[in-house]
Amino acid sequence: MSDVEAVRGLAAAGLAALESSRRRIDDLNVYPVPDGDTGTNLTLTARGIVEALEATQATGRAELAKEVTRAALMSARGNSGVILSQIVRGAAETLGAGEEVDVAAALRGASDAAYRAVRKPVEGTMLTVVRETAEAAERLAAANPPLPELMRELVRAADESVVRTQQMLDVLREAGVVDAGGAGLAEILRGLAAHVVGEPLPESPAYEEEIGVDALHLELSRFRYCTTVLVEGSGLDAAGFERELEPLGDSLLVVGDEDALKIHVHTDDPGQVLSLAVARGTIESVEIANMHRQTAEREERLKACEAVVVSVGEGNRRLFEDLGAGRVVDGGRTMNPSTQAILEAIESAAAPEAIVLPNNPNVLMSAEQAARHASKPVRVIPTRSIQEGLAALVAYDPTRSAEANMAEIFEALETVATGAVTVASRDAGTVQKGQWLGLVEGDAVASGDDFEEVARAVLGRLLAEPRDVVTLLTGDEPPVLDGLRRWLGEEHPELELDVQEGGQPNYPLLLSAE
Repeated sequence: MSDVEAVRGLAAAGLAALESSRRRIDDLNVYPVPDGDTGTNLTLTARGIVEALEATQATGRAELAKEVTRAALMSARGNSGVILSQIVRGAAETLGAGEEVDVAAALRGASDAAYRAVRKPVEGTMLTVVRETAEAAERLAAANPPLPELMRELVRAADESVVRTQQMLDVLREAGVVDAGGAGLAEILRGLAAHVVGEPLPESPAYEEEIGVDALHLELSRFRYCTTVLVEGSGLDAAGFERELEPLGDSLLVVGDEDALKIHVHTDDPGQVLSLAVARGTIESVEIANMHRQTAEREERLKACEAVVVSVGEGNRRLFEDLGAGRVVDGGRTMNPSTQAILEAIESAAAPEAIVLPNNPNVLMSAEQAARHASKPVRVIPTRSIQEGLAALVAYDPTRSAEANMAEIFEALETVATGAVTVASRDAGTVQKGQWLGLVEGDAVASGDDFEEVARAVLGRLLAEPRDVVTLLTGDEPPVLDGLRRWLGEEHPELELDVQEGGQPNYPLLLSAE
């Protein structure tokens, strides 16, 4: 078999491994930003190499190495793809310069090239995985094992290195994931090993069951656009270009040679990056991705359960969305949406299951009807107020099933007491139309002409048991709360007070105590 045929087979095997695990690697992607595209970028980079090899006319090993190196640079996408291009470069240049296939030397060359490409190398990334795999190859080389055995051991070493990345970076540990780039590198090696050994590609790595995605919502990137561009010219100065680009963003990589440079940077001004690139030569392969949108798409993919809530008031809508509600149904001034509106919200959610928070006793029947007609498993949690709905979402986890969420939320609701202050719409007993009316769990507990006195009476009932937090949601005609705030501070200094603009009609003030 010729060198070209051998390299084609290996490259195709590495690509096949990436393609089979692309989505899984995308979902692991939380570092350096949670944009969920590492698997895609690695796959596109590897695909470019395969396509170049299919068309190559190279005959000698050195010429083949040069073409592979250039193909990797030209097709590199994103941070991970650019680093992979340097890993490929280091391995190809090492193999192209020798007569024999020295796996340990190739991996060492790959590791050294990758570390040189990154200005501030961070451990717990694909850099760690390629270095530790190279070290394992060097240890194994002393025993001179048969190639199939060596490849199996290297896959094991790479997998172990991938698992260790979770303990090296806080963001990985907090999210409960391993490094996506490192996982992708291990998949490439798994594909190469399967090809060498002549066995089918395993369905998943051995460590997969131990690794989950516990932290779905992660902080957005400081910058919005992931910008990648290829610059071709003559006498290109990578170090000088890097210095000019550094003030424009982070995750900066400038790799290549005097004839071609691949630039990757996270920035808010991709236009300025392209302007600087055009000033140096001809640009190609421009890729600009909105990382904030990618992060949102990643979160949608990872949801096991969507929260559908009924609410009213723009402020309350924002609060529910901030707590993770995927769909907020507008209840209207009467807080009485149709069954169809709730059903449409359930069906529009991408997650395979859903919970519904009606947030009003009058909405419960409509919510249950919608759940019965839904095409996916739905659990209705009978929350009786917006305050209970917000407390429920604090306990909600979109990566859990609807059943598991239901259990957690019911437990959380046991610690919540709710109240409201409204205006009496009619005379009833001692309550006169137009007076302030205080309610606790729907029952009238106070009335009068002084808002603050009525609100204090409601709070007195809510705080009859020890509480930690009081939340006040103001309505679309918000009352003045200065006096009530002072009273709470004096009488209950231990309490945490949270005041939010809910915007709900009919109830100038909604209250909850937890």
